[in-house]
Amino acid sequence: MAPCPALPTVPDTSPPLLHWTENQLPASARWRAENGAAPPRRVVLADDTMTADAAYRLASEGTGLLWRGDFHNARQLLQALARRIDKRRAKQALPASDPREAFNQHRQAQAQRARTLGMLLIELDAGYGCALRRAPDLRDACLAAYGPADGPSVASLRELQGLVGAQQWRLKGVELPALGGARIHPHYGVFSPVRGEYLRLVAQAPLPAGAETLAVDVGTGTGVLAALLARRGVARVIATDLNPRALACARDNLAALGLAQRVTVREADLFPPERAPLVVCNPPWLPARPSSQLEMAVYDQDSRMLRGFLDGLAAHLAPGGEGWLILSDLAEHLGLRSREALLDWIAAAGLTVAGRLDARPEHPRAADASDPLHAARAAEVTSLWRLRAA
Repeated sequence: MAPCPALPTVPDTSPPLLHWTENQLPASARWRAENGAAPPRRVVLADDTMTADAAYRLASEGTGLLWRGDFHNARQLLQALARRIDKRRAKQALPASDPREAFNQHRQAQAQRARTLGMLLIELDAGYGCALRRAPDLRDACLAAYGPADGPSVASLRELQGLVGAQQWRLKGVELPALGGARIHPHYGVFSPVRGEYLRLVAQAPLPAGAETLAVDVGTGTGVLAALLARRGVARVIATDLNPRALACARDNLAALGLAQRVTVREADLFPPERAPLVVCNPPWLPARPSSQLEMAVYDQDSRMLRGFLDGLAAHLAPGGEGWLILSDLAEHLGLRSREALLDWIAAAGLTVAGRLDARPEHPRAADASDPLHAARAAEVTSLWRLRAA
């Protein structure tokens, strides 16, 4: 008899377990970390009696502090840890020799700060409830980010604060003048359209001939650009994305704006099969490796999305159509990409530049002289490149 073929193994996609000892007994719970960080190998119990200095020493060593005290005191301890990290960073900071080095130092410092602050841990029950004194209701925020739970879990206090903040953004929404004051409601893990200058560029750029019939929004995110094109009179818009959260977010926003019949949201890696008179893309602006799902809206490792859009654009434009590339030049000021390289990629893709609209940033960080990247941010310009097939 022939042996039965082995069944294919199914990869375990459930969160890993965090282990600790409590009351001299082993304990464990699912580890939640949206940035993919591994659970701490060593965990100690901590409460209101632990000093900030002791907590800082343990957290800096990579020891998880599973909190058993008052929730508000945990928040105060997290703030104390942040102050110690920032104070030490200020003492150790060395002037960078060039903008690229300043960017790399900034990213490394951010990553180390996040790792240390991520060591203060909160346990959640099977319904994402928290039993700590004076704990807020975390259930809706956790459910929106993590989905249904399959048992108790542990997450960092810093992450939980981010989840609660994101849930408030989702409920309140972001009012956008470019949409006539309408609101966009970003889901957790989907970048919020808080920078209005690129929206104004899309609202002001002249529509190419035929664009009133069909446009494509590549990498739609919240769906804001698709909504803006539909509000400008485009009869049919196809919005694409690969991120399941973005797809759900865009569909919810477009339905709330009454545009679901005019905008089709599709899962796709960049382009749909249709050719369109107008194809719009606002890719991540910095060619660096993202450390979390949310950072994928800012960091585009090896310029994958940017180059993919440029390389495939000509084949997805209708005759005489235009591609709108919305891109900040911050990477150029940081020494991460040159203007010459961008123009070479455009030419190599068989494209020509039909025009460009520019806008200066208005976000607070552009005027913050204490920001390590202030010189680059102050010089930043966001552009809408109008591209055509050569």
